[in-house]
Amino acid sequence: DLKIQLVHSSILSYIDYCNAPFAGLTKQNIQKLQKLQNNAVRFVFQLNGKKKWEHIKPYLKRLHFLPVEYRIKFKIALLVFKCLNNLAPEYLKCLITLRETKRVSMRLDDDYYVLKVPKKSNLSKTEGSFTYAAPQTWNDLPYNVRSLTDIGQFKKQLKTYYFDLAFKGIE
Repeated sequence: DLKIQLVHSSILSYIDYCNAPFAGLTKQNIQKLQKLQNNAVRFVFQLNGKKKWEHIKPYLKRLHFLPVEYRIKFKIALLVFKCLNNLAPEYLKCLITLRETKRVSMRLDDDYYVLKVPKKSNLSKTEGSFTYAAPQTWNDLPYNVRSLTDIGQFKKQLKTYYFDLAFKGIE
């Protein structure tokens, strides 16, 4: 459909372009970007008049559009995957490190795909940086997604995971 292509090329490309730094945005600013996406969906489905007040999530689901919050997490997780699989530039790879595993442990811990979370900074704005946001986003993913090695499979599983989270309970 022409309207969907128009939304992809003009609105979603704007939201997705370099959106990893959006991890540091406040909820209010993320909500502004979400309104932009919601209006694009209303344009596609011609939701005006009385339909203008219908809940937008079922329409986002029909178009397979992740909400902005999950689009940001998707991009961060994808960047981390690329860093861990030597597909990212060196300046990004040096910002994250895998958690060190103890040689002898009292409990069984075979999850070697957990990132080391840096200590909290005194500056509130630094927590939105890639160094802080990447380990949090990555470590929140289930093991079966984090342990993938093929980028195509990873993208597919990651989108499915976030899609299920975003649209839980919506028909």
